[in-house]
Amino acid sequence: MSILGISAGFHDASISVIDLDGNITFAGHSERYSKKKNDHTLNEEIFADANVGCISDIAYYEKPLLKQLRQLYQGASFNWGQMFTRQVLSKAIPPKAKRLIGTGIRTKSYPHHLSHAAAGFQTSPYDRATVVVIDAIGEFDTITIWGAEYDKKGFAKYCKLWSQGYPHSMGLFYSAMTQRVGLKPNEDEYILMGMAAYGVPDYNVFDEFVLDRETIRFRNNLHAGCEDWDSNGMSEFNIAASAQYTLEVLLHSVMDKARRLNWSTNLVYMGGVALNCSANEHLGAYFDNTWIMPNPGDAGSSLGCAALSYGKKINWQHPFLGTNIPGEYPVNEVLEELLTKKIVGVASGRAEFGPRALGNRSLLADPRGKEIKDLVNEIKRRQKFRPFAPMILEEYVNDYFIMPEGFKTSPYMQVVARLQNPDAYPAVVHADGTSRVQTVPADCESGVRQLLEKWFVLTGCPMLLNTSLNVKGKPMVNDRDDANEFEKLYGVKVCS
Repeated sequence: MSILGISAGFHDASISVIDLDGNITFAGHSERYSKKKNDHTLNEEIFADANVGCISDIAYYEKPLLKQLRQLYQGASFNWGQMFTRQVLSKAIPPKAKRLIGTGIRTKSYPHHLSHAAAGFQTSPYDRATVVVIDAIGEFDTITIWGAEYDKKGFAKYCKLWSQGYPHSMGLFYSAMTQRVGLKPNEDEYILMGMAAYGVPDYNVFDEFVLDRETIRFRNNLHAGCEDWDSNGMSEFNIAASAQYTLEVLLHSVMDKARRLNWSTNLVYMGGVALNCSANEHLGAYFDNTWIMPNPGDAGSSLGCAALSYGKKINWQHPFLGTNIPGEYPVNEVLEELLTKKIVGVASGRAEFGPRALGNRSLLADPRGKEIKDLVNEIKRRQKFRPFAPMILEEYVNDYFIMPEGFKTSPYMQVVARLQNPDAYPAVVHADGTSRVQTVPADCESGVRQLLEKWFVLTGCPMLLNTSLNVKGKPMVNDRDDANEFEKLYGVKVCS
């Protein structure tokens, strides 16, 4: 028997499956199967791949009725057919999948921010933690701070310590600014973050948008964007820098508040805003230890609601939980391509659960060449200013990077570090001197560890450029057919 968790209906739909021993047997993104970026709907292929069967409970990641009430408050019409969890699930689950999971199964739904919190806390190494969730919007919550712990029987307990509600939202602000510079909201926020390094912030922007920094209240409802905002001729890069500055000041207020609540010195940080690795650089100033599950956005909440249904700590080992491309990791084949052509794709093993490739669905390159960054951006059809991340053998990270306070390692690319010799590794350093570093431990589940070890022996360089195996606007490569198409379209060998 298993528990099925579902996140669907808004963006980046996903499912997760937990067995009754707390093992994660599958977690994957719908977009990888439909080939539609940020696909908000589920498809039969993802259920078939998950091998879903003998389900005891289906958990949904938010409360449909509360969401309907908030949309009514916004001015939208009330959808009577989406009031209850069973109605939503009946529409979300495709017909053949309904047959796969059977009938008579219990259905549960949980508050949106609580699902985020559980995805973080119940996968974390902590028995007690302060949990901070920041996103665009749940049902009504936009920021929540929780006290989380396990009781004597091992069940997770959550106490909401503080919250801010709609329409005052850091996530909506950042999405509005993403749209303001001509990017796609709810998808391109990470590009805005990258643009910020090329701009100079206008500190007046903060006061133009923020009414009260302590309570995180904004002057206007930014749900509809801010395209009518007069930027006084600011460049797009300066707008991005101003948005990033504003976000970081507000994040300081939230984390300072969370620390002063004095629940725990362990931080679990979740929600879409937790993907802003530039802002995450300063988290160590507030907490001794930090855990960000590698899928902190809405897709990760399919695991969160399943964890809530399970009730106890779940067995988190690694994020390689999706589609499997069987076979040994192609270490020698990858090395040959790197040594001769300096760039290669890898599609091997189980796909990553989360927006960032960590070695199993990656485009890898030698980080030392000046031409590499432009070459990879050209292959991926991305803007030339976009940065790339280094993956490095964990034990060498301090020899090459100045890690931020509170972060000895960064296995999931969740924080930026300062590269000590940027001229030697120009392909993996951003304009501000930072790199979104990925440290690869000795017990890494992916064969990328063995690859890095051999690459280090051959070259004296313990790191590689690592970016997701996709092109702009498309989901990551999922299976071997996707890999073959990538090879055909972009002329880069993909090893499996």
